[in-house]
Amino acid sequence: MTSPLLPAIHHVALICSDYARSKAFYSETLGFRIIREVHREARNSWKLDLEVSPGVSLELFSFPQPPPRPSRPEAQGLRHLAFAVPDIDAVVATLHDRGVACEPIRVDEYTGRRFTFFADPDGLPIELYEQ
Repeated sequence: MTSPLLPAIHHVALICSDYARSKAFYSETLGFRIIREVHREARNSWKLDLEVSPGVSLELFSFPQPPPRPSRPEAQGLRHLAFAVPDIDAVVATLHDRGVACEPIRVDEYTGRRFTFFADPDGLPIELYEQ
């Protein structure tokens, strides 16, 4: 059941350390469609909107010298970004062919669903969760 107050996620925003590298990773390697790309001159910053699925987008930002994100061991804040996939083996094989290393596939002890993780160019953990 969805929340009547907050029924859907509209977007997730990420700040990257190397805009060109992250743009290529999310649009070419992962295959998200570019909706728009804007250079914000006053901030010396790029903003890239990518379509994840109908009505859900990923915003990729660049800023001059952003501080690194604590990632591991577990740090407070965003833990990871997760994507639902129908066939985890096929997605892992495609990512492998595109040069992306995934962790071994595991099984969620509570749901029985299979999942794995890989990292974006800045080390952000990304989960694949088999539906």
